[in-house]
Amino acid sequence: MEIERVNDTTIKFFITYKDIEARGFERDEIWYNRERGEELFYEMMHEASNRDDFELDGPLWIQVHALDKGLEIIVTRGQVSDGNVKLEIPVGEGTEEHKDKLSELVDDEGYANTEVEVLEIVIGFQDLEDAIMLSHTVSAEEVKNTLYHFQGRYYLYVYFDNETHSEDEQDNILSRMLEFGYESELSVHRLQEYGKTVMADHALSELKDTFSL
Repeated sequence: MEIERVNDTTIKFFITYKDIEARGFERDEIWYNRERGEELFYEMMHEASNRDDFELDGPLWIQVHALDKGLEIIVTRGQVSDGNVKLEIPVGEGTEEHKDKLSELVDDEGYANTEVEVLEIVIGFQDLEDAIMLSHTVSAEEVKNTLYHFQGRYYLYVYFDNETHSEDEQDNILSRMLEFGYESELSVHRLQEYGKTVMADHALSELKDTFSL
């Protein structure tokens, strides 16, 4: 693994797929198994901390580029001031192809003052009828939701981000959804790996269009 110190708050990694496999990880699981992906990431960060004295404290902004021979990972450590997170993200040589993506995250001076957070939940149903009732009661067109079938039951994975809905709006939508199901302890990664995808991305809209009350 190659480690390059970009500046005081940013470090860049390049790790080949062969190196990933030599560390005991499968190439595909780092994308589809969240726990294994995080395990690999923190293993790399601890190695960087030992070799380059890069501290892990504070919020981290992470950008991953999948290349032909491996992964390029850029990690920037944020500075917390008055409850806001400020990130000094390098935009310069070698980043032209990614500049459009970066411009969505930084302002004109190259700083990001907010951190995008997400809320995700898996809702289980006693039977499919409950999910159909939910689809006709709660509108969730701007919320990513996927329906899975696993061990004889149906599960709805719901994903919010703070850019689309406020915290109050998220709480309101979830409380209404949970009137028809229950919060499951299953992770979406287990459903993706062992369950069957019934309807992807906009499952509630598809359910509403497919099944009438």
